[in-house]
Amino acid sequence: MKISNSDGEKRYGAILVGVVLDSHPLWEIKESLEELSRLADTAGYDTVEKVIQRTERFNPRYFIGSGKAEDLRSLVKDSNAEIVIFDNDLSPTQNRNIEDLTGCCVLDRCGLILEIFRRHAKTREAKTQVELAHLNYTLPRLTRRWGHLSRQRGGIGLREVGETQIEIDRRLIRNRIAKLNRELKTIEKRKETQGKERKDIFTAAFVGYTNAGKSTLMNLLTDSNLLVEDKLFATLDSTIRRLKNSFSPNILITDTVGFINKLPHSLIVSFKSTLDELRKAYLLMKVVDLSDHRFESHMNTIHNVLGELGLTNTPSLWVFNKIDCLTDKDLIPNLRDRYPGSVFTSGIKNIGIEELYDRIRSFFENTMVEGEVLINYANSKVISHIHVIAYVTKEEYLKDGVMINYKISKDKAGLIDVLRRERS
Repeated sequence: MKISNSDGEKRYGAILVGVVLDSHPLWEIKESLEELSRLADTAGYDTVEKVIQRTERFNPRYFIGSGKAEDLRSLVKDSNAEIVIFDNDLSPTQNRNIEDLTGCCVLDRCGLILEIFRRHAKTREAKTQVELAHLNYTLPRLTRRWGHLSRQRGGIGLREVGETQIEIDRRLIRNRIAKLNRELKTIEKRKETQGKERKDIFTAAFVGYTNAGKSTLMNLLTDSNLLVEDKLFATLDSTIRRLKNSFSPNILITDTVGFINKLPHSLIVSFKSTLDELRKAYLLMKVVDLSDHRFESHMNTIHNVLGELGLTNTPSLWVFNKIDCLTDKDLIPNLRDRYPGSVFTSGIKNIGIEELYDRIRSFFENTMVEGEVLINYANSKVISHIHVIAYVTKEEYLKDGVMINYKISKDKAGLIDVLRRERS
């Protein structure tokens, strides 16, 4: 079943399937399927049916029980759906078995997210990361049923004796994966060099669930004009902008790819260089869409992904966003008590932005130590360099030189004395 939207884009009917163990509550899978439906919509699929099964254990053959699998086959036929999307991750064998049974293309959650990533990747780094993740996902699932690798092949000796078409495709994929890994290493080395150039700059990073409003907040804090869309994973690349009116050294704000429930581990690995921007941050601003009734589940997702990245000990700040959409007015006081120091914002209504701005500045000011130094007028270059690496709070022009009061990060506290001795 193909459906055209107002833009003329061809959309396809999808059946969503969720499986939950008897030990888990039913609402858990229902909410997860809601999210899967949004992911499917972002990828260009219209949900025509949802299938839920509770079970004691996952079926090794079809993931769902054999009886439910037969029901799924009938549902595919009756609904004319082009694709079946599982909320869980399927093994390559389960994927093939369900395709054989239903005669329909099958995706799991990881495959669906990869499809969205392929659409939204813009930079060379994101495209390389997405292609690498997609090929690693595709390799064990490769069949001839749903199309072939569309690449031109030629040359003597490419096809080995007795080698099947799929074996050739697998070999080509492995070669491509090796090439992409080399390209990513080159990109990472270049980013390391750029990172060294930013060593005298403070960095704070937005983290949070996709579509929580991080880009809107970043635009307000940095006077930028980043893409803002009501879609999951609207942006994939790390974006770095300077906090407006910040002191020296500059404070940079970083926005990275959004998190999501059940974010496949393979994607976290593939986006390592992008997510490494979080490791460079002094402060993590954890953004939560407070208008979503699943916000506490989203908070757990943020906590879990940061744990996988080894960032649970990095200083952080909860930012509860979209408070203009709240109907429960008691929620904010309750959260203030549970999460002291949190900030409540609305990017659309420009609420709480100044407080968030002040919290970022004060965080970095509190990590600095105060100092005072007298620089003679002959060393004007030292004065300009101090303005680059420190926050100058006062300058007083005296007979013997310029008395400078400053704040500087603790790890660079001795740098000004070194500069003064070198230039004296």
